[in-house]
Amino acid sequence: MGAEAAGGVIAIGWWQLLLAAGFILLVGAVSIRLSLGVEKDLALATVRTYVQLFVLGLVLRWIFGIDSPWVVIGLLLIMVSSAAVIIVKRAPDAPRGLLGSSFVSMALTGFIVTFAVTGLVVQVEPWYRAQYVIPIGGMVLGNSMTGIALALERTFADMDAREDELLALVALGATPWEAAAPSVRKAMGAALIPTINAMAAAGIVFIPGMMTGQILAGADPLEAAGYQIVVMLMVSAATALGSVLAVMLSYHRRFTAEGVYLERGLREE
Repeated sequence: MGAEAAGGVIAIGWWQLLLAAGFILLVGAVSIRLSLGVEKDLALATVRTYVQLFVLGLVLRWIFGIDSPWVVIGLLLIMVSSAAVIIVKRAPDAPRGLLGSSFVSMALTGFIVTFAVTGLVVQVEPWYRAQYVIPIGGMVLGNSMTGIALALERTFADMDAREDELLALVALGATPWEAAAPSVRKAMGAALIPTINAMAAAGIVFIPGMMTGQILAGADPLEAAGYQIVVMLMVSAATALGSVLAVMLSYHRRFTAEGVYLERGLREE
């Protein structure tokens, strides 16, 4: 059994971390055996996981020691900016100019939901306490980023699939919103499906991540369950709000200023 750290947590040493890499080696062997061609991506992703999470641990240790609201807000803005860039990369068929709308939707969603949870639900003192704000903000941003990327990708993919219909609707006098609305609604529903499935299966099919972490850290399971309920509800709200904002700020980019739908051959590359 490993040595116990503060709070009764069993510490994980370097040899245990190297041992855990065996899981990825197994997947890599399967990839090579079946000629899947993902072994290089797996290796790179594994290295990035080790490096990025250890760097994050060092950064958080530093931030927790400073206890400054400006540092906390600055880190959240960096996280929002990174998420906006990832969203744009995950929607390759979307029109240009999505970076700004993605940043705005992520920032509004992230800050509103995060500080609503820390200030009103958890009632953190002071309001910028990094130990709570950064992890909760990270969960909000990470999940809303996934939902926003999926909503944008589905919106523009469905609009392209309905190209002839959209051209006909616009020609008959429909506004961009009237023409795009069916695609937007379908995309919004798709973006919320993973969150709804996770909420429905929590506690039956799996133990959610935050609850698992708190239990491993020695927290009372009932207290951990309370935190996990708050987290899942806030994630659901963040995904829905972020997706709505991003799509509403972006769908019109597939139309000209006069409301004409841009066919594939008329778009800027």
